[in-house]
Amino acid sequence: MNSRVFVALALAIAASAAGIHAHHSFAATYDESKMVTVEGKLIQFQFRNPHSFVHVMVPDAKGQEQRWSVEWGAAGQLGGQGVSRDTLKVGDVVWILGNPGRNPADRRVRMLTLKRASDGFSWGDKAGETVD
Repeated sequence: MNSRVFVALALAIAASAAGIHAHHSFAATYDESKMVTVEGKLIQFQFRNPHSFVHVMVPDAKGQEQRWSVEWGAAGQLGGQGVSRDTLKVGDVVWILGNPGRNPADRRVRMLTLKRASDGFSWGDKAGETVD
């Protein structure tokens, strides 16, 4: 085998293997030193990989509805924890505790806990915490 072909092949394999393990940093997008709560009506649930998303309409201080995007775990990970694409429905009122996005104007949260009062469903390791 030609040495140039061998080197090119080796570099291609190394680059593809590095891409498999690459992942964005939550700390780059979310302020992990802070927690916020978001309570509102679910308008969309995207159960997917690499991350699921919950979209919630939340009234601001003036009563204006604002759309919040809440990042959750991967579908495979959540499935192993009993969550499915049918767990949440449009119209569910949910309470979410999470890390806020670094840019407040983005109205983003990384979910740590989710509760639905209508039936007592809860997910996450901080189910007893509240934050103002």
